[in-house]
Amino acid sequence: MARTPVGEAKALYESGRYAEAEAEARAVARSRPRGDEYAAVALNIAALATGAQGRHAEALATYDEALAAFRRRFGADHWLTLKLRSDRAQQMTSLGRHAECEAECAAVAEAAGRGTGPEMSLLAAAARNGLVFALNGQGRHQEAEVLAREALAGHPERDRACLVLRLGLARSLNGQARYENALTEAQGADRQYRALPESQRHPDTGAVELALATALSGLGRALDARLQAAAAHDACLASFGRDHRRTVEARTLLEHLDGTRP
Repeated sequence: MARTPVGEAKALYESGRYAEAEAEARAVARSRPRGDEYAAVALNIAALATGAQGRHAEALATYDEALAAFRRRFGADHWLTLKLRSDRAQQMTSLGRHAECEAECAAVAEAAGRGTGPEMSLLAAAARNGLVFALNGQGRHQEAEVLAREALAGHPERDRACLVLRLGLARSLNGQARYENALTEAQGADRQYRALPESQRHPDTGAVELALATALSGLGRALDARLQAAAAHDACLASFGRDHRRTVEARTLLEHLDGTRP
């Protein structure tokens, strides 16, 4: 991939340079003929990079364009097309469209479960992560916990997929006010995050600190919670911008903590 027409856009995205990645990917997509493989992949990178800048509605529109291109180029049942469907669905959660995300991720997880090979295993984990997030977003935290634990049991690799599932589990526990358990999971996720290669950390910037802050706040440790929430907000603001859903969530938690201080 590094020596292909999308190599530069991919490298920019992986280094967290999202605006540059988006511009490069959109330029590549415009320069390639309709139906070209690299035009489709460029649209995918553009969608990822747009979402990472907090422009979630625009990202979803780009995902729609990319999905049509992937279906033409790879077919509806190819794992790359299914992976794009999972990514697209998870962008819906940033727009509050949790039920739609749930339905789409469930369909992708079912399709992945019928497949074989490492790609399908990773796809199943990604789709189940989307399901966990969608269930949490609807306040169905106990269901989210059960699904997260099942997914983690079926995905023992200590990779990014495991990390995001663990963060989803922490979110479900926070949602049930089981803050000690949530703190334990968030601390484990923190260690796992730090062990990942730097290129894999960028999409989850601030997520661990946010999980820690929520658990600490629930435990009444307001000062520790504020330090973690501020770290989450500053990191997300620098990486994703003020409109990204995680930046907004961290800012909301900070405002709550500041409002409850004596």
